[in-house]
Amino acid sequence: MATALVTGAGAGIGRATALGLARAGWRCVLVDADAGGLQRLEALWPTEAERPLSLVADLTDATRIEHLGQEVPPLDALINNAGLSAGGAEATSGHDDGTAARLLALNLAAPARMVQACAPQLRPGARIVNLASGAGLRAIPWRGLYSPSKAGLIAQGRALALARPDWTVTTLAPGFVRTELVQRLIDGGRLNPAQAVSKIPMGRMAEPEDMAEALCFLASPGARVLTGQLLVLDGGSSVCGGSQPLPPSEHPPLPFEAPLQPHCESVREPAWRTALDAWALSHADRAGRQGYPGVIDGRALDAQPGAQLDAVLHAARCFRSRHAALASLTLLLPRPAPELPWALAGDAEAARMLVATLAAEWGARALRINALELPPGLAPDACLPLLGYLAGPRAQFLTGQVLRPGAGTAEPWTKDKETQA
Repeated sequence: MATALVTGAGAGIGRATALGLARAGWRCVLVDADAGGLQRLEALWPTEAERPLSLVADLTDATRIEHLGQEVPPLDALINNAGLSAGGAEATSGHDDGTAARLLALNLAAPARMVQACAPQLRPGARIVNLASGAGLRAIPWRGLYSPSKAGLIAQGRALALARPDWTVTTLAPGFVRTELVQRLIDGGRLNPAQAVSKIPMGRMAEPEDMAEALCFLASPGARVLTGQLLVLDGGSSVCGGSQPLPPSEHPPLPFEAPLQPHCESVREPAWRTALDAWALSHADRAGRQGYPGVIDGRALDAQPGAQLDAVLHAARCFRSRHAALASLTLLLPRPAPELPWALAGDAEAARMLVATLAAEWGARALRINALELPPGLAPDACLPLLGYLAGPRAQFLTGQVLRPGAGTAEPWTKDKETQA
């Protein structure tokens, strides 16, 4: 049985993640400064799951973190979820009451200290997952050091992946999530939910369970191809511009447990064709009429230099002609060749921007579009767990993203050297 440690487990995303891991058969170590929150979580614990180990700890205290490393069992995954979302606004005014230091200690220093303290207990191939924020990608005014702390955490994850290639290190950046804090802001009239949703292509706020599904995937061995990378799960808001408000969702999401109905379109490369056909067949007996259609389109892999945009546009038109709502399109794109003539250099970037544009236009219909940018020699089987998450109902808030599997380190993902020879 695999074991995961979740910080900030007593509420919100951390609580949903802990419960998701428990239902999936993980042994859980729960860490939170709020003893009452941990007790409430234990009251919700699935009866069939092994009882968790709950540890009360203030992660702004470096000494307490050091002691935690001596209390935890061997770990397969460490999920650094704990953080402060407010405070530190007076950091530059000279009137800070210490809140800024606490914010930095929890949001930026604590994840690194947790890794250092738990390192002796991390099993070979362990997964480290940090929870950042879309605020780490763009400044949020009047929030003090919140955006800087999350930007620093994103960079810290990339650096850790390079320093420890034997681990899988990823970072999740959520957008608006309807946690208890956000709900209190709505109930108190301090946040207009319609205004917030008008900036999200998917036309709704995320629920904590949307983030939990992503964190459970990133904590699994299947996330290995994403080591060193950032997964932005914000309903497409980070890739969408424009001044017009976006429409609300016309369709509620399907349950996460809805069966995936994969369909592979125009995938001609033999290794990928064989792997994807077998993968799609493995889902066939589970997919019913209420399943979630997930189209994998590979026509851009065969596009001539300068024709990738046309291939993506063709794939999108075919997808829209067959699906009106509640479906996903995942494009397989070639990694841009550095030796392309300069006149063709804009084609791949135009194709990526088309992915973002369509995500913004399709979101209200609960239609999603994402892409995997594949390097030469990537073993298809290594990507199948990622495709199962990305194309399926567990990722219904993930759209407009171009991911680069195998970008962290090439060696583990290339085919066997004898095969290549």
